[in-house]
Amino acid sequence: MKRYSLLLGATALALAPAAAMADRGSSGHLNIIYWQAPSTLNPYLSGGTKEVESASLILESLARFDDTGTMVPWLAESIPTVENGGVSEDLTSITWTIGEGITWSDGTALTSADFVFTWEYCTHPEGGCAQASYFDGVTSVEAVDDRTVRVNFGAPTPFPYTSFVGSESPVIQAAQFADCLGARAPECTEANFGPIGTGPFVVDEFRPNDVIEMSANPNFRFPDRPYFGTVTFKGGGDATAAARSVCETGEFDYAWNLQIDPTILADMEAQGNCTVVTAFGTSVERLHLNQTNPDAALGDIRSTAEAGPHPFLTNPVIGQAMSMAIDRALLVEIGYGAGGQPTCNVLPAPDLYASTANDACLTQDIAGANALLDEAGIVDTDGDGIREYEGTPLSVLYQTSTNAVRQDTQALVKEWWSQIGIDTELRNIDASVFFGGDPASPDTFQKFYADIEMYTNNFAGVDPQAYMANWACDEWPGPNTQWQGSNIQRFCSEEYDALIVEMAGTADLERRGEIARMQNDMLVQSYSIIPLIHRGGVSAHASSIEGIRMSDWDSELWNIMDWRRAE
Repeated sequence: MKRYSLLLGATALALAPAAAMADRGSSGHLNIIYWQAPSTLNPYLSGGTKEVESASLILESLARFDDTGTMVPWLAESIPTVENGGVSEDLTSITWTIGEGITWSDGTALTSADFVFTWEYCTHPEGGCAQASYFDGVTSVEAVDDRTVRVNFGAPTPFPYTSFVGSESPVIQAAQFADCLGARAPECTEANFGPIGTGPFVVDEFRPNDVIEMSANPNFRFPDRPYFGTVTFKGGGDATAAARSVCETGEFDYAWNLQIDPTILADMEAQGNCTVVTAFGTSVERLHLNQTNPDAALGDIRSTAEAGPHPFLTNPVIGQAMSMAIDRALLVEIGYGAGGQPTCNVLPAPDLYASTANDACLTQDIAGANALLDEAGIVDTDGDGIREYEGTPLSVLYQTSTNAVRQDTQALVKEWWSQIGIDTELRNIDASVFFGGDPASPDTFQKFYADIEMYTNNFAGVDPQAYMANWACDEWPGPNTQWQGSNIQRFCSEEYDALIVEMAGTADLERRGEIARMQNDMLVQSYSIIPLIHRGGVSAHASSIEGIRMSDWDSELWNIMDWRRAE
């Protein structure tokens, strides 16, 4: 039986920079700006990148993925494999050994009991966990001894590196979160805003949707690191202002997600104060087409299964026409430059998983879109320029986060859709709210109180099993999960769910590639999701900062303990 051959780093210590070691805190203060402000520091309560990445400075996992996509041990001594005995021969368990002497920032020991608790926390039946797919197929997590954690699976699991691997599946302290299980999880404000971690920094102050003040963890396992003694992690504003704060004014040292006009960013970099860095992984800017009815008249049941299907977006002909009308190459040109590539896939990489079955979308075809709708009998019967489907006008509310590039995209898409008889109302929502995890807010992307919404998502690591499981029927957000869930457009297919099960039990690498491509094609050809841009992460750092190895396979701040200011 063919199994995965993984590129495995030897130890986390090997990630240290080659330059002469400095002392902990010797580089002074670091200013980071994420123009989407974090609303919580508990990544299990939000699927937003800003929450996951800010929390990654504090909370850690057993293994991470470096800037090349290579899996490296982090809290673990090494990566378990079948060959070294860490993965059982029947592929039903993986056993990790926690590094010796690792403590929480409060000085207490990190033990296997914390991992058992984290699994119980995320899989509690009365709770809503944004990262639940990382524990799919896990039947139990057991503490073999204080430093040994065994994850057991209900069936052979060829790729067992999901639970507690990557920035989206960290360990949380059992003692701190003991009273936060199930429905109580969002109520534990003190823990959610100030988690005790094993990472390089500790939280000194957290003001949601604003700023996080952090300082070096005095109990961090590497005595010389982190090199920065304090960090200000500022949220809010917009991408252009964030870029200027690093490249022009010098107010900040690192700016994330610079989704701005590429010519403007190039002009900023040319001033010599900053370096722009880009990393391609699996990030895709996409449109989600709500498969449920978001009508406000339905009250609390809107955008849920109880609301019933969408009046017209469940018809794939309409979604296909909407996709055909879009000029993806122009969207790249005006908004992304070298940081983007047109794509027709929700799973664009690695190459093994990238489908070519949908490439027709790379060429805009408005005439073809109109012909498709005409042939389906979806026409404008009253002469107002808007087509109708079974008596319902094709009028959509299209929402996304507030961002200049996204608003430019919205404007172009609205114009293209008008050319095929679809009326579009545009809405943009402050990113801190849109990507927040507040179950009471009507404006989060999970609530999806609109017809269309647009944003980017990706996954940590190089294996898409957990990511593609996001579109399982039982992953719909809803009131019963406190609006947590990864199946944002409310897609559901028994055939797709069967592929999730097959992927979880398939060891052959080529067959795993086939299954992933089938999943991608099924999603894309349902036209419940319309991929637009394969996005590279684009950030900028002050020219004085060294040691940055930007990764799009994990948190891009994954090696922040090695960052330092040049002398």
